[in-house]
Amino acid sequence: MKKKLDKFDIGILDILQQDCRTSCKKIGAEVGLSETPVQVRIQHMFEGGYIKRFTAILDAKKVGYGLIGYVQAKLIEHTEESLTSFMTEAVKLKEVKECYHMSGAYDFLMRVIISDMDEYSQILLKKLARLPGKPHFESFFVMAEGKCETSFDVR
Repeated sequence: MKKKLDKFDIGILDILQQDCRTSCKKIGAEVGLSETPVQVRIQHMFEGGYIKRFTAILDAKKVGYGLIGYVQAKLIEHTEESLTSFMTEAVKLKEVKECYHMSGAYDFLMRVIISDMDEYSQILLKKLARLPGKPHFESFFVMAEGKCETSFDVR
């Protein structure tokens, strides 16, 4: 069983979600701890799986990816093997940034980031259509970004 997060842990996580480069000294000053206990708590939360990784969030357009798409997949075959195989293979595609097994009319929802519609067409024909389970796809593309938030309130 994982330990319950206390107010210090929650404060540390809130700060790290905004900027994971914040120094332990600065975090400590904000949450009321010294630098060493902050370092220890961060390490324990990382080892405990509360923190998955430390990363930089890039501007996709500035690095050559001008198109974000959401692709829903509905499988014709609904066996445990086909659902598991689809997920296993879909997450291997470098263009697929998120993949969720969903309830509702479609079985999976994937977020893809690509350079343009031509690239998406090639990915659809050469990669997505070849995934297990005989999938049917419906795709939606982002026209304007209103909000893209990676942090959430820690409880």
